[in-house]
Amino acid sequence: MTVLELPAGIRVAVENPDDDATFTLTESVTADRRVVTVASVDDALADLTERCRRWPQAAAVCDDVLRAHDPAAPVSGGLTTESLAYSTLQSGSEFARWLAERGPVQLPVLPNPVQAERRGDTLYVRFNRARRHNAFTTDARAALLEALEVALLDSSVTEVVLAGNGASFCSGGDLAEFGTFADPASAHLARTRHSPALALAELTERLGPACRAEVHGQVLGSGLEMAAYCGHIRCHPDATIGLPELALGLIPGAGGTVSITRRIGRWRTAYLVLSGATIGAATALAWGLVDEVSADVPAGSPTR
Repeated sequence: MTVLELPAGIRVAVENPDDDATFTLTESVTADRRVVTVASVDDALADLTERCRRWPQAAAVCDDVLRAHDPAAPVSGGLTTESLAYSTLQSGSEFARWLAERGPVQLPVLPNPVQAERRGDTLYVRFNRARRHNAFTTDARAALLEALEVALLDSSVTEVVLAGNGASFCSGGDLAEFGTFADPASAHLARTRHSPALALAELTERLGPACRAEVHGQVLGSGLEMAAYCGHIRCHPDATIGLPELALGLIPGAGGTVSITRRIGRWRTAYLVLSGATIGAATALAWGLVDEVSADVPAGSPTR
């Protein structure tokens, strides 16, 4: 068995699956959750080596957090571990370098970042920052949590549908807001005490597939992480799916190390983070990251 040691202590196996490796690469088609099929193992290893060399702290922390999580454990513990690690990286040199390279920006203020509408026993919740591909902000988090709490408190709500207006479901955290936190400790408390991930996990525990996400367009970062908590994900064929946080010197911070790992295992989750690669709807379906691929416009959602 060939197991290669990449920068940051990332261990990648080639061809033969290895439980202990971060993940295994192959050029063959396989359903094994420990393994990722790529067009060229050599090219993939070269890209991974370069990324782990550029962001070694975030890569190592990602591997640590994914290995520490038990998919059978309660969601809250995994979220706490993820958030503490995320806060650590927010104080690190790699995130500071990204902020310096990005430079000063102004966060556009868009009203009504989340829309909620109840029809009968169904609650429709839609991201509503279409001009920014529904990029997620602190205001959107608060509005989303407020909408979800309606379903949490009202047992007559028997179905929850999470969707996005415009060209995309959610393109992840709004990069213009990154770096505006008061301090990492306050950010950690906000993430864990006011968490849409926990609300979605609780709703899925109660409603099962009736807590569902309808995703399309960009389904990235926090958007993918939150959708993965739903009991059923219907995906449009145009979807572009991925976890781009490593390039910021960070790891997923909206609960993805828990929700995505539960769906596809820690190995493929690690690959998505460390490679920065995006996948399409067909691959997401084969991996179990989504439950259905459909070209239909989601029922009850505005035509895109």
